[in-house]
Amino acid sequence: MWEAPGSRIAAMGHYQPGEVLTNDDLAGLVDTSDEWIRQRTGIETRHIAREESVTDLAAAAGGKALAAAGLDPAEIGLVIVATSSAIDRCPTVAAQTAGRLGVPAAVAYDLNNACTGFVTALATADHSLRAGAARHALVIGAEKMSDLTDWTDRTTCVLLGDGAGAAVVSAQEGGEAGIGPVVWGSDPARGDAVRLQDDWQPRFRQNGQTVFRWATTELAPVAVEACRRAGLTPADLGGIVTHQANLRIIDSLVRQLDAPQAVVARDVTVSGNTSAASIPLALSKLVEDRTIPRGAPVLLLGFGGGLSWAAQVVACP
Repeated sequence: MWEAPGSRIAAMGHYQPGEVLTNDDLAGLVDTSDEWIRQRTGIETRHIAREESVTDLAAAAGGKALAAAGLDPAEIGLVIVATSSAIDRCPTVAAQTAGRLGVPAAVAYDLNNACTGFVTALATADHSLRAGAARHALVIGAEKMSDLTDWTDRTTCVLLGDGAGAAVVSAQEGGEAGIGPVVWGSDPARGDAVRLQDDWQPRFRQNGQTVFRWATTELAPVAVEACRRAGLTPADLGGIVTHQANLRIIDSLVRQLDAPQAVVARDVTVSGNTSAASIPLALSKLVEDRTIPRGAPVLLLGFGGGLSWAAQVVACP
């Protein structure tokens, strides 16, 4: 019997739809302006999927990650898709994605933890690989938030975009683990601050000020604790990839962490808030550009609906 003391991210991949929606485009739909949106969110553009489904987005990103890892699809034993925008309940997006990619017999399931979903799924995959349940996992964050957008609400329609990011996670039998311990939790008493409700046609709603205050006052200690459990301090980080919710939130968190050497993901400016897809999408772009050296410690910090949070340090693939 083989033993896996840890796991690592072996490869990344991402995908965004071709249509780009600018702030000026939105100004033609609601009472807003490019200046208003940039000042409050930092967002300039976002990608919108028209005919493509959540499964289409997930399969495109997952296929790129699988190719980058150089694995045969049959070697994947676990597929998790983090999403809150999937329409299909069964077969799941994960099962459909596995079928698209030719993964023949993996355990496949969707995980809905809103914007925290990818980090939650990554930790879950890490735990599964550590337990010996599989050697390789495909973990994807995929969202079609445009399906859930109220295009008459200027406070939320300016935020959201579509896309997917994926990671191949592999058991690491020797050396240090490439995925650190997770720090995660939730505050259901404030769960209605971000919600996807309204019967059969849910729409994204949030109490923006509540979320902003919570994120900028309570999440930095979570990030510091994730670093501590990984045997590091924020000053040791080579990269920081938070949920891409709002540039003001990202910048506030980074200032509190005091990580002068870290490359900070600010993909929100061109992609908007893609919920569970935002962290793997942003990380994959940094990996593709080789902005962060291989093996450098990168903090992942997810937060959002629930209210939920999850943080861990990973070695850059």
